[in-house]
Amino acid sequence: MKIITILTLVFMTAAVNADDSEALIKTALSKVTSANVKVVSILDTPIDGIKEVMVDAGRGSEILYISSDGKYIINGTLFDIDNRVDLTDQKKSVIRKDTLAKFDEAQRINFYPDNMEHHITVFTDIDCGYCRKLHIETVPELNVAGVEVRYLAFPRAGLDSASYRKIASAWCAKDKLAALTALKNRQPIKENVCKDNPVASHFLLGQKIGITGTPALILEDGALLPGYSPAAELLTIMGLDDNSDG
Repeated sequence: MKIITILTLVFMTAAVNADDSEALIKTALSKVTSANVKVVSILDTPIDGIKEVMVDAGRGSEILYISSDGKYIINGTLFDIDNRVDLTDQKKSVIRKDTLAKFDEAQRINFYPDNMEHHITVFTDIDCGYCRKLHIETVPELNVAGVEVRYLAFPRAGLDSASYRKIASAWCAKDKLAALTALKNRQPIKENVCKDNPVASHFLLGQKIGITGTPALILEDGALLPGYSPAAELLTIMGLDDNSDG
């Protein structure tokens, strides 16, 4: 009975200390951030006395590091030298992967290979030269290699723009693949912006996970590759080239 009582007191003390530390960190953050910034989570890091704090100001989650005493904030990347791992981007990859899971097959435009083994997600814009190059040159080669390409829309000019109306019309078309391919080849399609199109949700969630331009490629593990890449380079990164075991 005494052992149980002692253990209970230990756990209660630890909980109180954790609450105090969390309150201290939140108070410290409130001194240097705006009122709309919300603390999503506070976690330990491999560094003694440094906490990982995930915050959200309404446009997506950001990761900061703060000393346990609330005196210092680090806005940057935490890198594991021995294992050569970017711990900050590793956490962001998890966030991106979980976010993309919110979009099912019907909300994307999917270019399927004959024998699908892997997939890649691409945030795309109609009025983007490298997006067209990726679609015309890279996507067919990825399909041949067994990689499904999952398109999400990201009209860089915003949701009140000609780019939005063009890409929304592709998502609203009866044959979405043909419509998107026509636009990528600079061929006009009939404007048809249906009310239930998912382009706005793509755009807003894209912003939340750090998409700022197009094309933006996200691998199966959530890793972000901004910009155009030829198929051979992507397949090497994914471990699917002839010299890999993937």
